[in-house]
Amino acid sequence: MANGQGRGPGRGDRSGGGPSAPARRGRSLLGALVYWTLVVGVWALIGIVAFFAVFAIDLPDTSKIFDVTRQPSISYLDRSGSQVAVRGSQFSPPVDLDQLPPYVPAAFVSIEDQRFYHHFGFDVIGMARAVFADARAGHTVQGASTITQQLARNLFLTPDQTVRRKAQELVLAVWLETKFSKKQILSLYLNRVYFGEGAYGIEAASQRYFNKPAKELTVGEAALLAGLMKGPSRYSPVSATDRAERRATIVLDKLVETKAITPAQRDQAFQQPVRVSVNMPNQNAQYFVDFIDQQVRDLVGQPQEDLVVETTLDLPTQSNAETAVHTVLDGSGKARGVQQAALVALDGQGRIRAYVGGADYGASQYDRASLAQRQAGSSFKPFVYLTAMEAGHTPQEMTVDEPVTIGNWTPHNFEPRFLGPITLETALAQSINTVAARLANQVGTANVARTAHRLGITSSIQTAPSMALGAVEVTPIEMAQAYSAFSNGGYLTRAYGIERIRTASGKVLYDHNLSPGPRVTVIGQPALSEMTEMMRQVLVSGTGTRAAVSGFDLAGKTGTTSDFRDAWFIGFTGGFTAAVWTGRDDNTPMHGVTGGTAPAEIWHAFMAASLPRLNVQPIPGGTVPAAPARDTIGDLISGAVGDESGAPPPSSPPPAAAPPAAPPPG
Repeated sequence: MANGQGRGPGRGDRSGGGPSAPARRGRSLLGALVYWTLVVGVWALIGIVAFFAVFAIDLPDTSKIFDVTRQPSISYLDRSGSQVAVRGSQFSPPVDLDQLPPYVPAAFVSIEDQRFYHHFGFDVIGMARAVFADARAGHTVQGASTITQQLARNLFLTPDQTVRRKAQELVLAVWLETKFSKKQILSLYLNRVYFGEGAYGIEAASQRYFNKPAKELTVGEAALLAGLMKGPSRYSPVSATDRAERRATIVLDKLVETKAITPAQRDQAFQQPVRVSVNMPNQNAQYFVDFIDQQVRDLVGQPQEDLVVETTLDLPTQSNAETAVHTVLDGSGKARGVQQAALVALDGQGRIRAYVGGADYGASQYDRASLAQRQAGSSFKPFVYLTAMEAGHTPQEMTVDEPVTIGNWTPHNFEPRFLGPITLETALAQSINTVAARLANQVGTANVARTAHRLGITSSIQTAPSMALGAVEVTPIEMAQAYSAFSNGGYLTRAYGIERIRTASGKVLYDHNLSPGPRVTVIGQPALSEMTEMMRQVLVSGTGTRAAVSGFDLAGKTGTTSDFRDAWFIGFTGGFTAAVWTGRDDNTPMHGVTGGTAPAEIWHAFMAASLPRLNVQPIPGGTVPAAPARDTIGDLISGAVGDESGAPPPSSPPPAAAPPAAPPPG
């Protein structure tokens, strides 16, 4: 009984009397969570391994992470070897992160990757936010690349927007995070990222935009540079000032939000204006560099390594030219409505010694020295008189300043009165229109056009009677090279700016002097001496007296077009010529500006500063005239107002009485 007592009827009893099976109970919630977490984790691990295996197959070589690869640069040197400018990529030595003010790296972190110090190369939260924003907008509106991903892209990948490239970017970002510390990654990023305007790295960018080392950047300057990361061209402080300022404001707000700076520092940044340099300090003569830059590529092709271009430019002379232009345009020229100017100076061989294509390269890169075709006005008259001298006329030949009609055209002088009997020399010096028109008609306007082309004018020349007074569109560089024949003994001149092109290692790719060819005579005697004699008088007693520089043998000619739309002075001494044009880009009239005023003033200022160091010689041919007495005809007809072409501007139809003229070229 004892053995049978103590057993309840339900315990151990099963039908058949055999041993009982254990009860099967359900898995707990915690156990299920652990189980499925492991399952998902395993498959995620498999997926990650597969992801890395697939996209790491053709990853670029990462062993050269510290090697800098860049586009070749072109260094332009002046005639003495001084650097004029550098075109292409600009790199500076890497900057130590510890040398930068703390707000500089903080600006980039705050605007580009606020969780930079907390992720492992990619930002899951940022990715989710970007996906949601893009889905809601229906197109890409927000990026999610971390600083590490941007660095990976900049160092190793192309900017192509493909799934494979993005995947490889992520793989490389993780690799960078395992290889380097956050500080090293941020340092690599700041030293290699592109800031626009050819500047790579924070140091190059600071020098480019602010002319200072990166360690001296202010809060506002740092915000401006950090704002560039969204798009160096779109947010350029040089070409998109307003947009760059708005972006910098966002960066400053982010700096306050992340507590990198205080609200007081932000307010101070708003009160301290940021001054952005249009050009780097070592970027000189930008119009000239633009002029020859494409020529370099035409001569040697696209650079495959760093090039050095030895130019004809003379930096001190170039500086004198720029100073002269700015001084007159900012001074007397402003009140007279002079908006633009161009200046080209050549030596007797055609080498460009100075080249100014406009008033301000930062405001307008349009090159008026070689691209702007403007009416020549009376500066075209020397070609008329040269044709006449070659036909047997002489400077002392008498003519009459009186009303003249050629066909249906009646030219008028600038002055309302007529001088009566005068010499051809006086007629040119005083820029008498009636005499020039009659003379061109006598020798033939087609012959005058041939003379101008022979001397170096390359533009089309219409041969209607009004061409004698300069109804011809030319560029300043054309006029400089055409007048150069008067200065060098009568030889043809072709303006050029490149002497030699070589690689940085010294291999010569082009040399202008290897096959110079024979010099071509385009003005013979006695016509050359006769023209020199007459054109000297323009500065001695004629319309160009304001251009005269005491102690030097000078000659030249003024030019003015109808309604004062264009004004010229082209002058020369022995082996040195300079052409100056002034006007307005929209071709509207200036306020009474003639060739004897603003252009002559610019020419005088330039030559007075340049001639003493150039060691120029007297003009070949003839004798240097003595200074005139004060009661000469030059005092009766002021050089300030004694020059007018009477030719219609390019945008105006010819007068009803005039014969039809050839259409303007181009």
